[in-house]
Amino acid sequence: MKAPRLLRHYLLRWTLGMLLILWLAVVAQAWTTAFREARKFSDGQMVAVARLWLVASPIGESRPLPQAGADLEHEFLQDVAVLAWDGGRLVSDTHGLADKLNVAALPAVGFFSVELNAPNLPTAWRAFSVQTGDGAEQRRVLVLIDRRQRFELGTDIAMHVAEPALLVLPVVLLLLGWGVRRGLRPLDSLSREVAALDGFAGERLSTERRFREFASTVTAINALVDSLQARAQREREFASDVAHELRTPLAALTLQARAAQHDPSPQRLEQLEQESLRAGRILQQLLDLARAQRNQGAEDGVPVALGELAARLVASHAPAALESWQEISLQQPDEPVVVIVQPMLLELALRNLIENALRHTPPGTQVLVEVWRDGDSVGVSVSDDGRRPTAARVRPAESGGLGLGLRLVQRIAEQLGARLDTDGAQAPMTTRFVLRWPRA
Repeated sequence: MKAPRLLRHYLLRWTLGMLLILWLAVVAQAWTTAFREARKFSDGQMVAVARLWLVASPIGESRPLPQAGADLEHEFLQDVAVLAWDGGRLVSDTHGLADKLNVAALPAVGFFSVELNAPNLPTAWRAFSVQTGDGAEQRRVLVLIDRRQRFELGTDIAMHVAEPALLVLPVVLLLLGWGVRRGLRPLDSLSREVAALDGFAGERLSTERRFREFASTVTAINALVDSLQARAQREREFASDVAHELRTPLAALTLQARAAQHDPSPQRLEQLEQESLRAGRILQQLLDLARAQRNQGAEDGVPVALGELAARLVASHAPAALESWQEISLQQPDEPVVVIVQPMLLELALRNLIENALRHTPPGTQVLVEVWRDGDSVGVSVSDDGRRPTAARVRPAESGGLGLGLRLVQRIAEQLGARLDTDGAQAPMTTRFVLRWPRA
């Protein structure tokens, strides 16, 4: 099984990925801006040279440029070629380009690109031309700059802009890692508390937290602990009921068996049979409960007509009711009452309610199974009149034993999304058990 990932690593990867994308975007923007500004700088330099040549420098015979010394060098210095004409006569050619250019085909004013095919000279040039005056007073200046120098200038500026971001990135990464680790400390602390929590012992998480985001999580965990406690309490109560229910028939079986060894009379054998049947019924209820819990979630809820299920169970229990001098009947509305449940669990719960009513009421009593619908809920109920003053006494062999069957029904009701109620009996009925679902 693959080990789970650490949350801090997950957050770090995403954060670093976003930071890297942002850093690349900044560098790309700086790089683009640097080249754009380098082009503007070069164009401005050419315009400045042309203006200086026209205004400040006399037009005369071309003279070679002096050898550049340390005082004439600069990292942003770009070599500029200048051609000047006075009255149509070439008077200056700083780089000897006049015979390599078709000057007549070049624009008289503005920026443009020039391609040269001459040995020992750059191929691609950026040019700016300006012209003033007419006729003999016409003056023209053509300024050219190597486009490779423009590219190198842009690269240099871009590197100067990108280097600080490149140097700061490792520091930002370290600070970011420390910040994520520090920020996750409260979550790590909560995880340790949850891991050490013993829900079955009733331990709960402290609700005093510095961060409100943890409040819902702590509340949910504490609610789960309370639910585990309530379930554990129900399990203890159920275990106690089972022990009590089994202890009585087993003890009676032991006594009756010993007595039957000395006096195997029909009465003692009958009592031994009754106690054996009673213990068997308790074991059957335990098996039904185990089956209900095993099948929890194994079946999907389907529409079940309560009237049809109740009619089938009433019909199957009618012979037993007749044999014990009891009357069992069914009441249901004309329109079907349908619930979405697991059919097997619902049948198990309703059967237990009917069997409890028949077994634990005296002869001559009535058992009523009723399917109903009202404004807020739907359900099915089992009622009997076994506690009326004129009823016969409960049969001795059947006294006691209500707890386990009702506990079983309560368990099933929880799984069915229903509520088990034990009130609302209307005369002549004295006891009523109800399975109730909220109406959709």
